[in-house]
Amino acid sequence: MKKIVLKVRVSVKERLSRNLRRCRDARTRLWYLMIFNVINGRSARQTAEVLKVHHTTVGRVIEKFRRYGEAGLYDGRADNGADKLDEDYLQRLHTIVAKTPEDYGWQRPSWTRELLVETMVRLTGVRIHVTTMSRALALIKARRGRPRPTVGCPWRKAAKTRRLRQLQELITRVPRRERVFYEDEVDIHLNPKIGWDWMVRGQQKEVLTPGQNEKRYLAGALDVRTGVVVWVEGERKTSYLFLDLLDQLHQEFPDARCLHLILDNYRIHKSDIVFAALGGYLAGRIKLHFLPPYCPDHNKIERVWQDLHANVTRNHRQPNMTKLMEAVRYYLRKRNRRKHRLIAA
Repeated sequence: MKKIVLKVRVSVKERLSRNLRRCRDARTRLWYLMIFNVINGRSARQTAEVLKVHHTTVGRVIEKFRRYGEAGLYDGRADNGADKLDEDYLQRLHTIVAKTPEDYGWQRPSWTRELLVETMVRLTGVRIHVTTMSRALALIKARRGRPRPTVGCPWRKAAKTRRLRQLQELITRVPRRERVFYEDEVDIHLNPKIGWDWMVRGQQKEVLTPGQNEKRYLAGALDVRTGVVVWVEGERKTSYLFLDLLDQLHQEFPDARCLHLILDNYRIHKSDIVFAALGGYLAGRIKLHFLPPYCPDHNKIERVWQDLHANVTRNHRQPNMTKLMEAVRYYLRKRNRRKHRLIAA
């Protein structure tokens, strides 16, 4: 390839240097740098290698500079008219993405870029290209993800709101000598949960599964004031596991006048043996406050279990349940130490 030679007067080079320093547009700065590299004696290929672009792009920019001077370095699309992706368009798009295609009369249950384009044409009269829609989705910080399956609460909205308000008042008004906990159980599987991970191009990581699954269960209580988790372990998720947790709380907080537990409606929390214990040796010491049905988002310990899965069980490579439970305990103890340091500070 014949070397491109570009010569300019010193005054022109100084003006280009000043304008480069003032330029804030990334694409225009890149074109300025191409011209400076060629002026300083680099070939188009060398310039392309340094700036990480194709050598034909360098040749095209140089040809524009020769034909139009410095004006050829600026984006000609500025004369194309007003940007279609204005604030009103993006705000309308944000509202649409938050809903489903069925809300706008389409039969498809999930969005595609093409369907978003057609929906926006209906509502705004503005048609954009599919690739421009990708840019619009990036501007509103939309992402592709997997929806979370949920079950609707069977209670009336007013009853649900009233119960949640009562629980919030319990947390804010609890006396100093009493404590409030969020309680829940979590399953630990030897067969790892498969989840997202970063991989290099052309690679798909493998997670070896033991084949024969084993399970362990944790019952935990998250202290609302301190964020510390108290937990017990078991091989079965029964009322006895829950009672073990109540006994553990009873031992760890002997000076507390009453321990309040906010928890879901799982059957092991409402068995006869649990109510017998609460009416017997735990009478007056522990009180249960049940959430509305199917409201896991209002149980704060759920986030602790999500973090446990993300940091320990998801895609794990532990060879056996003993090693896996050691990793679970290490994570929870480390988390509690961090919470204790924050309290001390």
